[in-house]
Amino acid sequence: MLILTPVEARILGSLVEKEASTPEYYPLSLNALVNACNQKNNRDPVMHLDEDEVRDALRALEDQQLAGPAQGADSRVTKYEHHLQEVFNFTRGESAVFCELLLRGPQTPGELRNRAERLYHFEEVSDVLSVLQRLSQREPALAAALPRQPGMREVRYIHLLSGGAALPPASPDEPAPIPAAPGRLLQLESEIAQLREEVKQLRDQLASLTRGGS
Repeated sequence: MLILTPVEARILGSLVEKEASTPEYYPLSLNALVNACNQKNNRDPVMHLDEDEVRDALRALEDQQLAGPAQGADSRVTKYEHHLQEVFNFTRGESAVFCELLLRGPQTPGELRNRAERLYHFEEVSDVLSVLQRLSQREPALAAALPRQPGMREVRYIHLLSGGAALPPASPDEPAPIPAAPGRLLQLESEIAQLREEVKQLRDQLASLTRGGS
């Protein structure tokens, strides 16, 4: 199983993002990659990496065959690219969701849908849930659901390239949460989203019939 440090995850996510959002500037020079890693928007947490830190992390990513110097780049300056597609054969939707998880950490399906818009358009939240389900069912799994936090209605999801999800410590008054099987949980979330949409359509049809009969 591949295990990334936070810096390696940030570099990999930044490379995937820039390839999709600004392909004219991709692959990235070391300076451009440092700036991409440290930018304040679309990042959580904001980092302050220097060239040496990024260069060292790039070597580790190259050892894991996830990123490295671009081949055949017509430039005197070394530029870097990711190899996520070669390693995992992602669809565009899977790449967009995984990129957001690398750049921003745990997120709900709704947050992922909105934030991934600049990389890939998802029609419905259920489409994001389908992507998360596919990622969770890989061998080994690449995504998983976190235990629901108190007061939150939606479940958050994480990528598993940084060692997996650590369950939050239980309070003295309650037992530690038991995580559901990721694939089954994602399937239930998708079914709930579909049922909500069907109920909404039925309500709209009923309202239309009521107006027509009045």
